[in-house]
Amino acid sequence: MKKIKIKNQMRNLLCAAIMLFVSVSGYAKQENVEIQGSVGQLKAVIQVPELKAEQKVPMVIICHGFGGHKDAGLLKMISDDLEVKGIASIRFDFNGHGESEGDFQNMTVLNEIEDAKKVYEYVKDLSYVGDIALCGHSQGGVVAVMTAGQLGAEKVKALALLAPAAVLRDDALKGQLMGKYYDAGNIPEYIEIFGGRKVGREYIRIAQELPIYETAREYQGATIILHGKADRVVPYTYATRFNEVIRYSHVKYYDKVDHIFMGCEKTISEEVTRFFEKEL
Repeated sequence: MKKIKIKNQMRNLLCAAIMLFVSVSGYAKQENVEIQGSVGQLKAVIQVPELKAEQKVPMVIICHGFGGHKDAGLLKMISDDLEVKGIASIRFDFNGHGESEGDFQNMTVLNEIEDAKKVYEYVKDLSYVGDIALCGHSQGGVVAVMTAGQLGAEKVKALALLAPAAVLRDDALKGQLMGKYYDAGNIPEYIEIFGGRKVGREYIRIAQELPIYETAREYQGATIILHGKADRVVPYTYATRFNEVIRYSHVKYYDKVDHIFMGCEKTISEEVTRFFEKEL
């Protein structure tokens, strides 16, 4: 009888712990989803704040950079900070990156834009989603701004660019990529970069012709651009150029801050969150 009583007590404690966990963590939902992208399934994570019946909340689509992934520290931090402010987010791996399908060698900026549009179509059909915004880091910033330029401010309410890598076009024209050099007029089948990854000829060919600023100019929504002045991957002058061509944008520079905002992640996340809290 004593053993049965102890088991019952343990079961009650376990149930209480589960109920406490649900009551504490139930204010938000994190869901792993799969979305059909440009060349295969995209793995994504949606974070949603507490919702009341039939309530709609803003949604921010977060785009990682070249060779990156959806769970990078800064991107996850932005998702968490947005959630606290009642804003949903979705982070996803582009084709050929992270857990998503596709071959990295076949990745291009154009098929990443198609990936972003597929994610947009997915979230706009969710019953709780209201206004939609885009946020992108590095190459993800190029994808975000070109997607916003193509879709327009009616569909993309606001835009955050973090060290947007418009330099990728100039680098492709010069024949350089991640410290590797090649003949820009006779592009090889692939360029091998860090980690044994291969960047295909099509990526470079497309990059040479990308109308980055021309497309960015088409976007007429609120935009924030954040860039470190110690960025050696993408000089901060590219942020200045975006600020010049995007009508409703403002730019903020950070001294002694590099391309990935190392040591400044919380500041950047809070800046992005304040911007979206104001604009969405």
